[in-house]
Amino acid sequence: MSRSHSSPLWFDVLLTALAPIVWGSTYLVTTELLPPNRPLLAAVMRALPVGLLLVGLGRRLPEGAWWWRMAVLGVLNIGAFFYFLFVAAYHLPGGVAALIMSSQPVIVLILGALLLSQAIARVQLLACALAMAGVGLVAVQPGARLDGVGIAAGLAGALSMASGLVLAKRWGRPPGMGVMTYTGWQLSIGGAVLLPAVLLGEGVPTSLSAANWLGFGYLSVVGALVAYSLWFRGVERLPALTVAFISLASPLSAAMFGFVFLGQHLSPTQLLGAACVISAVILAQPSMLKLGRMPMPNTFSKFLERQTKHDVSRF
Repeated sequence: MSRSHSSPLWFDVLLTALAPIVWGSTYLVTTELLPPNRPLLAAVMRALPVGLLLVGLGRRLPEGAWWWRMAVLGVLNIGAFFYFLFVAAYHLPGGVAALIMSSQPVIVLILGALLLSQAIARVQLLACALAMAGVGLVAVQPGARLDGVGIAAGLAGALSMASGLVLAKRWGRPPGMGVMTYTGWQLSIGGAVLLPAVLLGEGVPTSLSAANWLGFGYLSVVGALVAYSLWFRGVERLPALTVAFISLASPLSAAMFGFVFLGQHLSPTQLLGAACVISAVILAQPSMLKLGRMPMPNTFSKFLERQTKHDVSRF
């Protein structure tokens, strides 16, 4: 992939990594500060208020095909992903949820071959296996309970975010729209999609504590506004698979938050797992991908390209 941006690769990687590092605190904030058993409310409060603020400040509407594209991205990257993420967090230990979500690079690898005509390198397959093994060593504790609903939610969340990442890479950003406004539209759409389910299903709590408001504020401003702006900037500048591997900083961050704030012990096994994840991220960098490429058929990609051109011509 050619890079047309002036910033060095290492800077883009590190800046993008700040997003999953922040997201690693989601499990801690969810369990310690948010109301219990309110995944939809948590998702809406994280996305909608700050999303509407960014859209209002940006004052730019999508045009033509970008209306439906933004709707798709908002649902995949925000609405569906947030919901499945919080369901998994409520039903599974953080480590098990993180392990399931670490399947995202594998999904991105497959979708990238189908939708972006990207060849699969053998080193990428090695990185995927190394990453999942590393996350397992970091996050999964002996005797961790398994819950069918939580496992299904984790897999659905990984699929949702991987699909949104690949499509965001394929479509790019609307011409003339800044990354903050682009982020705001996705947050707004994702939050709005979930709002009816909150009002008709979960319902709104009769009261919220100061700790609840603190948790919602943190997830909205830091976990959504700041983190997603950095994330979509990285999606624009880095290969899709590289970004997917960078997301694996989240379970490492979650382990560190647990160590610092909850007094959870970091074992030698977890440190070994962290080294595996970091090694996987390094292997997935563009400079490593010249090794052992395996070309993939691009028939599906060409078909989708024709369909996209057809859809655009209708506007």
